[in-house]
Amino acid sequence: MQTTTSAPLTSAPIVNSLQVSKRLASVDVYRGFVMLLMMAEILELAEVAKALPESNFWYLLAFHQEHVEWVGCSLHDLIQPSFSFLVGVALPYSLGSRLAKGASFGALFRHAVVRSVVLILLGIFLRSMHRDQTYFTFEDTLTQIGLGYPFLFLLGFSSQRVQIVTLVLLLVGYWAAFALYPLPGPDFDYAAAGVTLDWEYNLSRFMAHWNKNTNLAWAFDKWFLNLFPRESLFSNNNGGYVTLSFIPTLGTMILGLLAGNTLKSAIADKDKIKRFLLFGFGLLVLGFLLHLAGINPIVKRIWTPAWTLFSGGWCFLFLAVFYGVIDVAQYKSWSFPFLVVGMNSIAAYVMAETIAKFISRSFYIHLGPYYDQVFGLPYATLVSGGLVMFVEWLILYWMYRNKIFIKI
Repeated sequence: MQTTTSAPLTSAPIVNSLQVSKRLASVDVYRGFVMLLMMAEILELAEVAKALPESNFWYLLAFHQEHVEWVGCSLHDLIQPSFSFLVGVALPYSLGSRLAKGASFGALFRHAVVRSVVLILLGIFLRSMHRDQTYFTFEDTLTQIGLGYPFLFLLGFSSQRVQIVTLVLLLVGYWAAFALYPLPGPDFDYAAAGVTLDWEYNLSRFMAHWNKNTNLAWAFDKWFLNLFPRESLFSNNNGGYVTLSFIPTLGTMILGLLAGNTLKSAIADKDKIKRFLLFGFGLLVLGFLLHLAGINPIVKRIWTPAWTLFSGGWCFLFLAVFYGVIDVAQYKSWSFPFLVVGMNSIAAYVMAETIAKFISRSFYIHLGPYYDQVFGLPYATLVSGGLVMFVEWLILYWMYRNKIFIKI
């Protein structure tokens, strides 16, 4: 990849740059890494840790394969922010490519809207599997990206200054809306909200505005989700996830857009990496300070502004590492398994949500009910889950070899 040491980024809209840029392998590899983390849920590391309670090694791995209960962060919690962040990173490249081919703004916007609708519907479809009727929910990764994508598209035609101002206003506004929403009164029905007053993860004082199923976004969903046909009246989400998280998720995508602008710029590779590291550590510190100061907690499940900044910092650091190692240092051979998955991320996502259990059951049918205990009962899920992941990867590899890439 050729680079120069020209002037820093200007605030000009990205649509002024119509050249078709070379595809960055690091972005696909980062995406593949994230998708494999998601697909690896089938390894059920928590079951291994439970079978080996004296092993701190398996406890640590199990912790990072699950979402934290409320405040904090595990590696698993960074899957959705990374996927959302990379949507923003890819946008300047996709817009530049399509504009260079003569696409009009109207055609591009229609494509963005169609993509948004497809992502939302696909998310609802996957969440509705094995249910008696359509399960209308909008906190899924795909639906969250779909809800924010048209706005991200429009920001792609704006200057960096507008993108940054929008990010700040969005996060401050989302913070203020939660802060102004009243705390539960003495007559609040905690049972109906699916929580208890003495839940160990409840926050106190001002931070209580971001407690599980007692916040503004939960109140919105009690109204919004009951507008759709449901098996029963919606009262709460067991995990505390909310529809309105798509607003700060858009903030995560804007951070990715800013990163994509930098990658697509003419500044030197080493300066790009320095900028990513600076942004990464800066956002980590800022998000952590907001939490420590009692201004805003780091909560992934409702995507607090502090979480947007904190997780965005990790995304910049991941991007710096993958870009530096793969596209700058050109150490690529090790990353091929990740590349195969990353170039077909939608297919990988759908497979993990649909055929993984079918593949798993098939192995038990044809290899016997105890085949997974070849290394002992504690490691059974590693054997069965590992085989499922291998089959899924082989399917993706076949698609890669035959140049079959599912895109929306």
